[in-house]
Order: sequence, then structure tokens, then C-alpha cells
Amino acid sequence: MADRVKTGIDGLDRVIGGGFPRGSLVLLAGNPGTGKTVFSGLFLAGGVQEGEPGVYAGFAEPKDTLMENLSGHIGLDLSLYEAEGKLRILDFTALKEEALSTILEEILNAVQALRAGRLVIDSFSAMIQAIRDPIELRTFLQVVLGRIVRGMGCTTLMVEEVPIGKDTIGLGVEEFVADGLLRLNIGELEGRLFRDLEILKLRGTELEERRLAFTLKGGFKAFPPFKPKPVGEPRRFQPISDPSDKYSTGCMDLDMALNGGVPKGSIMLLEIDERISTLEYHLFLGPMAPEFALQGRGVLVVPSVGVDAEILRRVGDAYGATLEEFNRLITIVEVGVEEPGEGYPNVTALRGEDWREDLERVREVSRRLQAATGKPSLWIIGLDTLIAYYGEKICERILTRSAAKIRKAKSMLVALVKGGRRELAVRLSPAADIYLRLVRKHGCLLLYGVKPRTGLYAVEMDVSKGYPLPKLTPIL
Repeated sequence: MADRVKTGIDGLDRVIGGGFPRGSLVLLAGNPGTGKTVFSGLFLAGGVQEGEPGVYAGFAEPKDTLMENLSGHIGLDLSLYEAEGKLRILDFTALKEEALSTILEEILNAVQALRAGRLVIDSFSAMIQAIRDPIELRTFLQVVLGRIVRGMGCTTLMVEEVPIGKDTIGLGVEEFVADGLLRLNIGELEGRLFRDLEILKLRGTELEERRLAFTLKGGFKAFPPFKPKPVGEPRRFQPISDPSDKYSTGCMDLDMALNGGVPKGSIMLLEIDERISTLEYHLFLGPMAPEFALQGRGVLVVPSVGVDAEILRRVGDAYGATLEEFNRLITIVEVGVEEPGEGYPNVTALRGEDWREDLERVREVSRRLQAATGKPSLWIIGLDTLIAYYGEKICERILTRSAAKIRKAKSMLVALVKGGRRELAVRLSPAADIYLRLVRKHGCLLLYGVKPRTGLYAVEMDVSKGYPLPKLTPIL
């Protein structure tokens, strides 16, 4: 395997085999405001932290302004690295008719003096505007590639500014001589700001995913395709204290996205994209159930199609619920079965033939659960199950009637709308206080609020507390 240089970008190295090939020339292209300079600063700072000094050759922004802005974005004081002789920043913003040979000599001297392992040229596009002579610019490319990248083994990141509305990159020749080409894009997804990093080329690298969502929150973070994480040392779930007049979702990040939690007596719609697996949406439901149950409150579940009591028991195990707590505080309603499975005293079986009769049975089970606990309960209903047995119209009636009972009891209801039923979710949304959508893009799980309206959040799994929690990072 080729020797790799860590990029300094959280999440990117996992996708590109550990980093950029050492001694390579990589182009970083994108429209203004896409994060190219932040990426470059982290690339150099990451090198310093790995014991590799770096040189920054700036043609677009004066040194003082660059240092102040970049240090603020990435949370590191680059002037300290420069004072320690680990970083050199060259300011070529005053470039007019200065000979290209002088610029090259200064860059070469700086790389040699620091024994730099990394070089950033920001940006080649600004050089094109200042020098304009295509022959001299090609000479510059040849020297950078031949003497600095290949001769000195200095991994070089060359920034290219792409004007808004255009797709061409620089002179058009750079992408052919470079070892790698990354493009940063900014656009919209579901009417919300979305950023993605496109790996157009990276020699010697097998890529399973060529596009990654990313954010500039706290610097620059890329999100590889979602993967579950193993829990190292399982621990019992620790409930979060409820805010005033609200319920916690069991996840601090989600509570913050919802302005502190879920108002008591609320209905939440969670619309789930057809590409989302059961494990992935259970990352959100999993903490909600123990948040209620482990505070002595009841949970009533009508599972989605394909989910049964055995699966829900395993979810309970993941959050440290005992068998006694599971049987006493979690009531499971299975539709379309004659009798509950052996060993599950907390399962109520419904035939799924008469919806009015079944709804009344569910209400009776809920009343018994609330009487036993003396507290409001959480309902989690997989609407696909109701649709399968009663049809969409009856499903809407059931939810509407149940909502009135939930509000009166100051309980909480979470209704799951699974893939391909966007129209149903929209029809139900007037009755909901909260309407969230869970989608996937480039393998990354993304959550956003329709009601209340929120931006996009990238979703990862956090197991640091000893049980699975969703970690939400805003796309900024």
C-alpha cells in the first residue's frame, strides 16, 4: 500500500485509504465560499501535528487577514506554528509584474529551509489573473510537479477557484498533470443548505464512495457513509432531566435541535426515507423509549412491519433495561396475530380485522399502563402496520382520534411514516406538533425539521456513553 499523508480533514481519510499519496499533487477546486481555504489550513495544521512542517503560498488574501480568519475557523493559532518554525506563510497578494522565477525561488527556498512535507498554493486561479502568460504558468506547474512534488517528496495542495456558474477549472491542463482532483460543492437539499465533497480523481486509490457530505461547523468535517459502531463497554442508559413543560428525547443533540425538547401532549411525525434501515431509524427511537421507561413511565409500541417483540427486547438490552422493566413498562401491540408469542407477557395481540374494536383494545391497554405507572406514557406507532391491515384512510382516522387522547393525557406520540408515503406524511402534518424527516445522501444520514423548520443535520452514531445515541452535526 502506498505511503499516505493524513489530510487533517475529519472523516475524509477513512474513504481515501488513509490520506493523500505522499509526494502527490492534489487540486482542490470549488466556487467561492465552499471551504477551500479552511481545508487548506487544516491540511497544513494536520501536517504540523504529524511532525511535517508546511508552507502556505498565498496569492488571494493578505497574510494578516488570512491568519486571523483561518485561525478563527479551525480553532488553532497558526501564528504559534509559524513562531516555532513549523509553518511558513508567504504573502504574494501584492504580485503585479514580478517575475515568476522570483516567486518560484521563494517557494523553493521556504520548502527547503523548513524541510517541508506539505505545501499549499492558494490559489493558482489568482496567479492566472496576475501573470496571464500561459507559457509561464505551465512552467510554474512543471517546476512545482517536478522539483517540489516529485523531487522533494512534498505533498502539495493547489487551490483552484471556480467562478459561479462555470464548470471549467483553471487553464484546463492542471487536472491532467495532477494526481488528485477534489471539488467542493454547495447547493440545496430539500430546500436547505447542503455541501458535498466530490473526489473526481485520486491516483492509486480505490474509492467506494466518490461524494461525501461535509460541514464547516467547527472547521471542516466530512461524513463517510453511515456505519454502526460497536459498543465497547455497555452501560445502563442515563435519562436526561425533562425541561419545563417538555419531554426529553433521550438525546441532547436532538433536544437542542427541537428548541429544548418535545412539548408535553405532543404528536411527532418521523418520516423515514426508503433507503433507511431499521437499525438506523432505531438510533432515534432507541433512546426515546428508555428515556420514558427508566423514569418509571410506560411505553406503548405498535411496531412497524418486520419488527417484533424479540427485536424490541434486543433494543431494550442495548440500553440496559432489565427483563422485569421491559415486561412491566413496555407494552407491545402486535397486529395480525391470534395470540402473543410465548415468553412475552407484555404483548397484546390484535387480529387486524375491525379497526374500531382494535383501537378500543389499544386504549384499554394504554389506560392500564398509565394506571400502573401513574404517569403519562409514550406511544410509538409504525403507521405502515396500520396501513397494511386497515388502509391509509383508516390509518389517518386512527391517528387523529389517538392524538386527542394523547394531548389530554399530556403524553407523547411518535408516528413513523416509512418510505414512499410523503403524501400521507404531508396530510397528517397539520395534526403534528413536530415533523422530522430522516433521509440519506451519499451514504450519509441526514435529519431535518419541517415543523419546526431546521437546517440539515448529519447523523452519526455515538457510543461513548456505553449505548447508541444519534450525534447530530449541523451542515453549515
